[in-house]
Amino acid sequence: MSDNGSLRKRLLKQAGVSGVGKPKRTPNHKTKSHVVVANCNGKPKLIRFGEQGAKTNQNAKQRKAFKSRHRKNIAKGACSAAYWANKVKW
Repeated sequence: MSDNGSLRKRLLKQAGVSGVGKPKRTPNHKTKSHVVVANCNGKPKLIRFGEQGAKTNQNAKQRKAFKSRHRKNIAKGACSAAYWANKVKW
């Protein structure tokens, strides 16, 4: 098995997710609320995102502020935590 294959398996097991690109809540993590294993430039990468206990997506003004504040990072794609926070939490 290739290095990327074994790394992918290890990261999936560590994160406890069912597959690459499938986010999962992490209620017992001390700071981050979600985790995902993303495929970045051909390599799997563990990404933790979202603030634990934060109130998100409450109203349109809050959504607009988040999206404008993180626009550049969201545009980086699936390799950024902002992309996943935007997709899952907002």
